[in-house]
Amino acid sequence: MDPLARLRAQPWSALAGLAPVAAEALSLVLAGTPAERVLDRTLRDHRHLSLEQRQALKETVFNVGLWRRRLGYLLGRTDAPASLLLYALLQGLAGVPPAEAATLAGVGTPSELAAGEPPSLALRASLPDWLAHHFAQEWGPEAEDFCAHLNVPGPITLRVNTLLTSREALAQRLLAEGVETRPGSWSPLALHVEGSRPNLYGLPPLQQGLCEVQDEGSQLLGALVEARPGETVLDLCAGAGGKTLQLGASLANRGRLLAYDPDAERLDRLMRRCTRAALVNFHVLRAPPTGLSVDRVLVDVPCSELGSLRRGPDQRFLKAPTILSEFVPLQRQLLDQAAGLVRPGGRVVYGTCTVNRAENQELVAGFLRQRPDFRLLPPGDGWLPPECIQEGFLLSAPHRHGTDAFFAAVLERSG
Repeated sequence: MDPLARLRAQPWSALAGLAPVAAEALSLVLAGTPAERVLDRTLRDHRHLSLEQRQALKETVFNVGLWRRRLGYLLGRTDAPASLLLYALLQGLAGVPPAEAATLAGVGTPSELAAGEPPSLALRASLPDWLAHHFAQEWGPEAEDFCAHLNVPGPITLRVNTLLTSREALAQRLLAEGVETRPGSWSPLALHVEGSRPNLYGLPPLQQGLCEVQDEGSQLLGALVEARPGETVLDLCAGAGGKTLQLGASLANRGRLLAYDPDAERLDRLMRRCTRAALVNFHVLRAPPTGLSVDRVLVDVPCSELGSLRRGPDQRFLKAPTILSEFVPLQRQLLDQAAGLVRPGGRVVYGTCTVNRAENQELVAGFLRQRPDFRLLPPGDGWLPPECIQEGFLLSAPHRHGTDAFFAAVLERSG
């Protein structure tokens, strides 16, 4: 993949006259304010902008925020102001002629940029050194390809709510709303939105619970639970609730769906989403569950979230190396808790959205050494494509599957 090809296709000429607006927004992002928040505020404050101008500003905030490390290399300095970084993006990466790039960025005389390819993966992919080293260890010869895919925004993916409609009917309904889609490659529930990003949350099908926004890799993780009508299923780390809703649809409103999360506000939002999605047999747990003996548990643990870096241009720069070990004790505690809540013969699915053996393969191996009453099952036996399986685990990744990176282990308790 050439992530720079996308940059060369953007409407950069629409930035004409917007250099002060762009510089102000970029300065906030470079100082640590989340890029999404800065962009939302900037576009709200400049409602008069045309669609092309809004697109150009969005790409400016996203790409300078993301490529800042490589742009600093091109400029030969690590302290370059926002306007110079924008010039380096336009001229050095997007191929805008130097004089035009200088005018659009609001700088005087065009600066001379370093020639040739940057000498390290960290500089080529615009990553902190520690993170590039980590990905090189995790992926080996695939590291360059993986990191290139982190520098292109992921697709908008929807999951059909099978309680209310089918994937084919949803695609037709969305088309009637002016939104073109194509089926996912891995999940039978997935539709990828084609073309420009619509106002998703203003779409009637989303408002009516016919679908949810959910990455295709996340859908595969939820599907590994293989929840069946009549069973009792627990989502131990419900979070925003996307996988909870998926489990509920799998149960077809026959059985019991239990959901717990320590964040009470998230549970409140989840209740509203469940109602919208036509789920009826769900129960929100306001205290950590104890004394249960359920059929299946999904434990989608808090993690370092290195698998979804393409979703936020600044996330890579807001993390520290300690993130690689920070969540491991909590993850092990949650997996132990899940193991105590599942009945003999039942199933625990442990999942993360990160690329880190310490949180993934090694953690599961340590659990199995201490819990001989559990065994590792082949994930999605009979339906999960072999391309999504590595070392007996689900492993999806942007450069292999076009999804965010997800890991999952399917664990069965002996009867």
